[in-house]
Formats: sequence, C-alpha cells, structure tokens
Amino acid sequence: MGLLDILLGRTKPVAPDLDQLFALPSAAVTLEAAAGFTPTGDGAVCFATVEGAAFEQTHREVQALLDADADRDGPPVELRRDDFGYSWLVSHRSSAQLPLLVNDLHAVNSSMEVNGFGPQLLCSLAGFHDPEGRRLGLVYLYKRGTFYPFAPLPGAEQRRDNPLELRIRATLASDLRIEQDLNRWFPVWGAPGL
Repeated sequence: MGLLDILLGRTKPVAPDLDQLFALPSAAVTLEAAAGFTPTGDGAVCFATVEGAAFEQTHREVQALLDADADRDGPPVELRRDDFGYSWLVSHRSSAQLPLLVNDLHAVNSSMEVNGFGPQLLCSLAGFHDPEGRRLGLVYLYKRGTFYPFAPLPGAEQRRDNPLELRIRATLASDLRIEQDLNRWFPVWGAPGL
C-alpha cells in the first residue's frame, strides 16, 4: 500500500483465510455452553453462478468428491439455486459431525479457489439451533476472512433477531474472527442449512 492509498483512505482487501473455518468446532463448544445452540449438521457454500464447461466440471468434481465420503450418514451433497440467482452447494451431516461438515465446506472453497473460481465464492454457512427452536447461522465471508452470526426470526416475514446476533458476536469474539463492520452482516434469507 502506497502513500497515495493512505491519503485517499484506500485499504488492501483482506485475503481469504480458509483455515479460519477450522475454528468452527471449538466455537460450537463455546456456543453450546454459553447460549445453548448446537449444530444442525447442515452447511452450505454460496457462490455466484457462472456459465461454462470449466465451472460445471469443477462443480461436478467437488460434488463427487464429497459424495464419495464413506463417513456420510445423511443424504448426498446437493446443489440448490436461490431466488436471487446464487448457487449453494449443501452438505448434510449428523449434528455430531461438525468437524466433517467443516472439512466439506473447506474442500468446496479450496477446490473452487484452486480452479480459478475464488472471485465467485461469496460465503459459507454452518447451521445451529437451540431447544427453543431458534435458528442461527455462522456465516463465513470468503472475501473478508471473517464470520458473523445470522439469526432469522420464525415466520413468513424476513426479520432478524438482532439482539441475539449481538450476544453471539460477544460470545464468540475469542473463538472466531468476527466481522466488525455490521453493514457487512448480510441477511441470507432462505439459505440452505438454516
């Protein structure tokens, strides 16, 4: 970063650090102890859909790799498209297999990145719930290398439980690299895994 960048207030973008995903299992222990949230076993990676044979080949290879896992108890990995035109590669595991789910999310992100599709990666999400039926997603922003909590309220309206999100942020501050800019805590309505 040069002097002109400093004077104009420009900063270098944070490089993605996919190894941050491996902090999720220890954060889950903290989350359960402090707030009663446990993993659902569902997670997903969101990416901008790209047309072309190379992208389709990468997607099929990633899906085949994850589906070949002999430890998988649930249904195979599936591709979903949301109402906004984004694609989600969804992995289902048992609630006790959070480390394996994290491996799945890491493998998807790494494969996309290695094959030149890193710019299309948007976020990864791991789902949690509590005994009261509240849902929570820990969302990893690929381009920022940070996490944030997303807690949709039940019902047809698209509303968030902001106080819960802020409590989870404080709870996990020492376990995860939390996104400090609240404007980047984007809602992921209808995200698979929530």
